[in-house]
Amino acid sequence: MQELRLDGRVAVITGAGGGLGRSHALELARRGAYVVVNDLGGALDGQGSSASAAQHVADEITALGGVAVANHDSVATLEGGEAIVQTAIDAFGRVDVLINNAGILRDKAFHKMDADLINQVIDVHLKGAFFVTQPAFRRMREQRYGRIVSTSSASGLFGNFGQANYGAAKAGLAGLTRVLAIEGAEHGIAANAIAPIARTRMTEGILGELSPRVSPGSVSPLVAYLASEECSVNGHIYSVAGGRIARIFIGETEGMVLLENSAEAIRAHIGAIGEVVTTSFHEPSSLDAETTIIAKALTDAA
Repeated sequence: MQELRLDGRVAVITGAGGGLGRSHALELARRGAYVVVNDLGGALDGQGSSASAAQHVADEITALGGVAVANHDSVATLEGGEAIVQTAIDAFGRVDVLINNAGILRDKAFHKMDADLINQVIDVHLKGAFFVTQPAFRRMREQRYGRIVSTSSASGLFGNFGQANYGAAKAGLAGLTRVLAIEGAEHGIAANAIAPIARTRMTEGILGELSPRVSPGSVSPLVAYLASEECSVNGHIYSVAGGRIARIFIGETEGMVLLENSAEAIRAHIGAIGEVVTTSFHEPSSLDAETTIIAKALTDAA
C-alpha cells in the first residue's frame, strides 16, 4: 500500500504541547509536513502558561528529522489566532492544514456553573477555533487549497453530565465544520471534524479498562488522512478511538405532516413523528437541502 504523504505541506496544530495535539504533530511531521506546534502551556483548566510544552514537541520533531517551529500564543483572542497563523507564514510562507485541537476543561453541574466557567471554555474551544480558522481560511482561499480538521466531542454531540459548557462548545464546532465545508468547497478547502476518545490528561482516571486501548496515537492516522490531499470527504464528523472509526451524522426521521397542526395533534402523534426507521431517514447536507426535504413533504401531503 502506497504511503500517504504530506511532503511540503504546512500544518498548524493548536494545543499540540501534549496529548492528542502532540501525537498529531508527530504523525504529520513523520509524513513530511512542516509543523507549527502551538500551545499556550497552561494547566488543564487553562490557567497559567509556559513556552516549554510547544518547544519540547518542536524539538522532538526536529530530532526525528522533521521540520517544526513552536508558537505560544493563545487561541482565545483574535490577536492570538492571527499570530498563530502568521507564525506559519513567516516560517514557511503558507498554511495548508489547520488542526483545531486546543482545549480546556471546567466541569461542573449546570445549576452550579457560573459565567466564568462558561466563558472560559467557549473562549478556548469555540471562539478559539474561529480566531485561528478565519485567518487560515483566508489564506487557503487565496491559494485555492486547504484542509481543516476540528476536534468536536461526544459530550457535545450526545451529551455528558457536568459538561454543559464543554458540550455546547464542541457541538458548536460541529456546526462550524459544516459551514466551512460548504463555503470552502469551491476553493479547494475540505473541513471535517473528529470526536475522539483517547487517553490524555483530560481523560485521565475516567476511561477505566478502556484506557490502555485508546492511545492518542490511535486517533492521529485519521487526522493525517483528513489533512491530506487525498482526503475525499467534506463536512463529515468521525468518532475515533483505538483504531475504531465511525461516521457520526445528523439525520432526521421521515416525520409527518399534521393536517390538524395543534399541540393536541402533536401529543397524539409524537411517537410516529419521532420513529426512526433505518431504511427511511434523511441526511440533509445543508440548510438548503433541509428546506427542500420539508418542501417536498408538504407538497406530497397536499
